Amino acid sequence: MTKMTSIYAGKFSVLVLGASLATSAFAQSGTTDGVAQPSSTLPAAQTTKQTDANDSSTYATGKPLAGQSKEGFWGHVNPFARKKWVNRQVDPIKDRANELDQLQSKNANDIRDVDSRATAGINKAQNSASLADQHAADARNRADHAQGLASDASNRTNALNGTVSNLDQYQTVTAAPVAFVSGRTTLGPKAKAQLDDIATKLNGEKGYIIEVQGYSRSGVQTSQAMADSVVRYLVTEHQVPVYRIYRTGLGKNTQKPTDGEKPLTNGVMVSLMHNSLATMTPTTAYAAPASSLQTTGTSNVDGNQ
Repeated sequence: MTKMTSIYAGKFSVLVLGASLATSAFAQSGTTDGVAQPSSTLPAAQTTKQTDANDSSTYATGKPLAGQSKEGFWGHVNPFARKKWVNRQVDPIKDRANELDQLQSKNANDIRDVDSRATAGINKAQNSASLADQHAADARNRADHAQGLASDASNRTNALNGTVSNLDQYQTVTAAPVAFVSGRTTLGPKAKAQLDDIATKLNGEKGYIIEVQGYSRSGVQTSQAMADSVVRYLVTEHQVPVYRIYRTGLGKNTQKPTDGEKPLTNGVMVSLMHNSLATMTPTTAYAAPASSLQTTGTSNVDGNQ
């Protein structure tokens, strides 16, 4: 009886042990199934993180450093590390720091180079603008100068046209009677003094003629002889050109008294007459200022360059 009881007790123990093992296995399989669902998305996220970490183009100094853990045989972190291990961990960091310093220095040099080139470009543009302003001012000055020349030429042309059109129009300036002694055709002292006074007025004159008209009761020949005496004196004593003197003997003077003055009956009437040349002002060439010529020369040099 005792033997049978021990046999049954052993079988019962085996059944209990098997049941416990089955229960444990079932529980583990359920847990595994419950965790397996999010595991399908976890590798994708890990793959994305690994892809970004492996992409060296997103980092200035290459891929990120991979950490190295100091674990023992059983997978526990060893709290104590040797110097060599520490150096192996620190050296890559130093290298990356040096690379960052070099990259920062290169970027600073590039920035300075870009800044210097930008400054040089701005200065060049400002110089070009200033030179363009100078050329524009020079062009305006030369345009004003040309306009002045054109206006002056137009004025002188108009004045010249008026002068030419009035060359044959003479106006009497002065008329002086030179009296002769009755019965004589030669000049006396008083007559010579009158002619000297007339001749002094001819200095610097242009566009003039002298009209000499002789009058005598004795007739035309006597009046002509008196006129010849006047012409001879002006030509020989005062060098008056002969082509400027027009003389004639009219004989007896038939003019009637005017304004209470008696007409000349025995003598010569000497009249000084001017045409439009006498009123023409002397014209001078419109000379360009030296500064304008120098500016023009500078502009030409700049343009050739």
